[in-house]
Amino acid sequence: MWTVSVARRLLRFNPRLSNGRAATAAPGDFTCNMVGSKVLFSSCARPLRSEERVMVHFISCNGEKITTSGATGDSLLDVVVNQKLDIPGFGACEGTLACSTCHVILEQGVYDQLGHIVDEELDMLDLAYGLTDTSRLGCQVCLSKSLDGLTLQVPEGVNDMRHADDTGSTSSP
Repeated sequence: MWTVSVARRLLRFNPRLSNGRAATAAPGDFTCNMVGSKVLFSSCARPLRSEERVMVHFISCNGEKITTSGATGDSLLDVVVNQKLDIPGFGACEGTLACSTCHVILEQGVYDQLGHIVDEELDMLDLAYGLTDTSRLGCQVCLSKSLDGLTLQVPEGVNDMRHADDTGSTSSP
């Protein structure tokens, strides 16, 4: 799998990245964790998971507001999975940066606050359904107290390139 070879190269050339355990990256870097053959990437320096809660409001594609919370250090993908939110197709690759199904649309101020986006996320965002100037992947946005009360929009559909058929079409609700 191509992500495993990329991960091994990254681990060899960047001492801030770790193999098989949680890592903290400097601002602008990203973490890469390998668990068996699974490669997990994150563009934010994740602190250790905390029990301090951050409120998040998801606006679904049909306009329904889903209010929940996650622990500081959790990604938006973690929040959806941990809270078992009914968002169809969200996070199909489990945060390995191999799809764009956890695409979310943020308010401009929140987007600006998050900082640098790594090239791998930009590559996947290019494939996202309903891409905007303030789009991010939920697996790459980690909660912090400064994001408490965050409101984000879930796009109308998803493009999951892992399941494209020979004609290039992808799934969307």
